[in-house]
Amino acid sequence: MHHALETVLLLLAAAVAVVTLCRRFQLPAMLGYLLVGIAIGPHALGLIGSSTEVAELAEFGVVFLMFSLGLEFSLAKLTAMRTLVFGLGSAQVVSCMALVMGAALLFGLPWQAGLALGGALAMSSTAIVSKMLAERVEINAIHGQHAIGILLFQDLAVVPLLIMIPALGRAGGDPWLVLGLALIKIVLTLVILLYFGPKLLRPLFHLVAKGRSTELFVLNVLLVTLGISYATSLAGLSLALGAFLAGMLIAETEYRHQVEEDIRPFRDLLLGLFFITVGMRLDLMAVWRELLTVLLVFAFLLVGKAAIIAGLTRWFGRSPGTAVRTGIALAQGGEFGFVLLALAAGSGILPPVAEQVALAAILLSMLAAPFLIQQTETIVRRFIASDWMLQAMRLTQLAAKTMATSDHVILCGYGRSGQALARLLQQEQIDIYALDLDPERVKEAAAAGENVSFGDATRREVLMSAGLTRARALIVTYDHTPSALKILHVVREERPDLPVIVRTWDDADIERLRAAGADEVVAEIMEGSLMLASHAMMLLGVPLNRVLRRIRDAREARYSLFKGFFRGATDDSLEEQAQPRLHSVALDTQAAAVGKPLADLDLAEMGVLVKTLRRGGRRIDEPGSEEVLMAGDVVVLLAGPEMLSRAERRLLSGE
Repeated sequence: MHHALETVLLLLAAAVAVVTLCRRFQLPAMLGYLLVGIAIGPHALGLIGSSTEVAELAEFGVVFLMFSLGLEFSLAKLTAMRTLVFGLGSAQVVSCMALVMGAALLFGLPWQAGLALGGALAMSSTAIVSKMLAERVEINAIHGQHAIGILLFQDLAVVPLLIMIPALGRAGGDPWLVLGLALIKIVLTLVILLYFGPKLLRPLFHLVAKGRSTELFVLNVLLVTLGISYATSLAGLSLALGAFLAGMLIAETEYRHQVEEDIRPFRDLLLGLFFITVGMRLDLMAVWRELLTVLLVFAFLLVGKAAIIAGLTRWFGRSPGTAVRTGIALAQGGEFGFVLLALAAGSGILPPVAEQVALAAILLSMLAAPFLIQQTETIVRRFIASDWMLQAMRLTQLAAKTMATSDHVILCGYGRSGQALARLLQQEQIDIYALDLDPERVKEAAAAGENVSFGDATRREVLMSAGLTRARALIVTYDHTPSALKILHVVREERPDLPVIVRTWDDADIERLRAAGADEVVAEIMEGSLMLASHAMMLLGVPLNRVLRRIRDAREARYSLFKGFFRGATDDSLEEQAQPRLHSVALDTQAAAVGKPLADLDLAEMGVLVKTLRRGGRRIDEPGSEEVLMAGDVVVLLAGPEMLSRAERRLLSGE
């Protein structure tokens, strides 16, 4: 009892430490779990020996991994991406498996071991790839869609491998006969579960949901998942396959999203234990003895696998640049590779040495993957000369479209928010030009006559081609702080006087974005709260004029630009002309105010407020009177139109 408690405490302490470190260094927690397993396992420090209880507990982690995969299974998504998934995806998995099986046979391994190794090495890391593509805003880029399509097929390919590998391990006679029997079993199991499952599950979940108990709902999810897994186990199939089928069945009900949220704590905890036990299986001494073979397999994952995927992508008609980017994104092993290796080793078809080599190579490739993906553009520019030509052609076309456009607003992102904003601006006769990375969206919008082009707004040359030097303002319409910071860096170098508005989800990144040069940051949570408050006050009987005043005061306190506005060509009414407005004044080396403190200019006495001082990439809100102005500064003033004209003359010519 005490020994079991010590094991659990050690695992929990290691998990807390590693997740904390991984969060700090922005690495997937999975890699940290693997490294901890290596360190505390029987082949390194030996803090935990080979524990059957821990291994059995970790097997439930695989069950929940496959359950999550089934829960995310979408027939509509597969149908929409069928060419990529079943065409390019199947070609990648089959090619990699065939190549690895051939190499395994050359090294004297049986074909069953080659099949297991091929399946494990054909997988890529969904967690790493999706995270990196999202951070780089490349999910909707052409190569991002290709990578996601291949990952979808890899996830599907795990299912038959989960059936075949244990069957091959139990094969006492003809392996083909065993595989045939396994196929019959899976067909029968699928027919029974997929036909009777929905008829039973939907009423069961309705009944449980009426109880309005979170505990009861979670218990029911666990019962269904583990019950179907047990049923497939009794049929001679794996627990993981049953979990996948359970996820598929629940995904067809209206309780899918609730289930996904409820099982997340269990799934993440048990998956962490699974990856720790994977690390515990790694014998560093065995890896050292087979270091050359490990490096060869590692090279295959980083170079050979990337080359195979790039070649297949090119064969499917994509440009060389897209092909190489797709190959680099998927040039690593993945989570399901560990699952298949553990299953193959447990089934007895994979020799211990081969397992150690594959484990080490996959782990190294996953550690290298984030750094390799970060260097994608450098690699493409180095080896694909035609990619430069293609990008130059696109930029030329973009520049040609915007050549006659000036005083326009550049929209970075043309999703729902961007399109709604574009319509409102166009109603006010304000010209817009949008950039987006979703080729299908751009194609549809451009065909409808919208001013939108395919382009990465974080790149200087794309923004310049979109008319950054002639633009009236720039708005980042999507919520992604790293991308917005890159855009702000470019804008503040090229157009320090350009008003920039950035969208974000909550208040966490507002100061970072403002410090980087955003004139205003719109937080969705803030706006949602204001709308909730306005409706609540009206329902509670607060007069409408008082509600509007409260909302206006809250916005003015939160958004500095509500206290003024940058005048546009459409601000023609007498009321608009008389209102205080914002105005940017750029100081060159000849400006009279250069070298003088603000106090000497007496702007406050004129009724002019200095709202912001932008100096290089730094923003100073409401600077003090002792602030000395420098060449290159952009001074944002707030006052009526007549006072603004006087203040600008004083700043520039000293009048």
